[in-house]
Amino acid sequence: MANLQTFERGDYQQVKSDLHRKILDRLDLEKLGRTTSDSARDEVLVLIRSSINSEAVPLSFTEREQLSREILDEIFGLGPLEPLLKDPTVSDILVNRFDRVYVERGGKLEITGLKFKDNQHLMQIIDRIVSRIGRRVDESSPMVDARLQDGSRVNAIIPPLALDGACLSIRRFGRDPITARNMLDNRSLTEPMLELLSAMVKGRLNLIISGGTGAGKTTVLNVLSGYIPNSERIVTIEDAAELQLKQEHIVRLETRPPNIEGKGSVRMRQLVINSLRMRPDRIVVGEVRGEEAFDMLQAMNTGHEGSLTTVHANSPRDALARIENMVSMANLNIPERAIRHQIANAVHAVVQVARLSDGTRKIITVSEVTGIVDDMIILQDIFIFERSGVDESGKVRGVFRSTGVAPHFAERLATAGCRLSPALFESRMEV
Repeated sequence: MANLQTFERGDYQQVKSDLHRKILDRLDLEKLGRTTSDSARDEVLVLIRSSINSEAVPLSFTEREQLSREILDEIFGLGPLEPLLKDPTVSDILVNRFDRVYVERGGKLEITGLKFKDNQHLMQIIDRIVSRIGRRVDESSPMVDARLQDGSRVNAIIPPLALDGACLSIRRFGRDPITARNMLDNRSLTEPMLELLSAMVKGRLNLIISGGTGAGKTTVLNVLSGYIPNSERIVTIEDAAELQLKQEHIVRLETRPPNIEGKGSVRMRQLVINSLRMRPDRIVVGEVRGEEAFDMLQAMNTGHEGSLTTVHANSPRDALARIENMVSMANLNIPERAIRHQIANAVHAVVQVARLSDGTRKIITVSEVTGIVDDMIILQDIFIFERSGVDESGKVRGVFRSTGVAPHFAERLATAGCRLSPALFESRMEV
């Protein structure tokens, strides 16, 4: 009997398409809509197997089972993407074209053998994703942000903006959140660094987590948010819900894009302003990208200490410069000097995260904002990761070390009950 290697790919896709259409014709979709998901899948799987067995197709038992699963995924899931979404080692799924699907595993990109039937097939899957949350993507609105049921973040862009066909990017949302212990085991930071960072959160310091795309900013934000006392009221504000806070007293807010008529959008700044009226003890902003930076600084300076957020930047100094630029986007005609003073007064520390060349993610700098001199914000490194090179296997080598300088906020932490040992600032660990 022929197998999938000798059975022409086009013939296989045609058989699959024909069977898919026949099965849909036989399904009682209204009845399936009233059943539980598991029972519906089992019922349809029996129908699929029966339909395949009744067809004279040159496929072995294993190949028939594979075809059954693929058709089932087409009906209930996201088609060729389903195996990747079930693979816990995959952190990103990147569809450049219908026939070019990449994934990221362990920080490294690799191409897969998975393909969609054609661009129309990919468009159907994209439409299925966005329609589930009431959004749309078409020529009049060719870009869309969405999320899957498990919280994974999705971005799609289609022609005419995408020249080679529809493009889909999925940032996976881990089923098991990364913990502080995971970060220690992965050598993303050291025990002394974690002790300092947890004390900073408990001591209600305002922190900015900075890093490039895919560096792990949200992961660090999730871990540090875990040190917020359970008794405090937390308001989280995000473009796409990713945070996984475990506290009891938490209010989660999410922005909303405009509807089909281009109305009804709710922007990040509106949510930040509204959150100030909700009596929060802490405000956690998933990421500041624009004019909402001004309101975030206002919150940090007016009684909402201990607030956390992330920003795209390649260094702590770049992070503060970006915040300054974003405040300017609010068109409030505030002098640069006043903006810098506000930043220096609001932000206590910047935590820089990076994805290294070997795919590992590390906290490479913990920097204190010590004040402002001659209109220049002064930063002081407390912990740094010094790279020393790459070994024969391509793994980045380096040393986590303290700069030996105790932060100015150590006394403030002590009054809050978070005393830091002097030995903390003499630590060193090679990786």
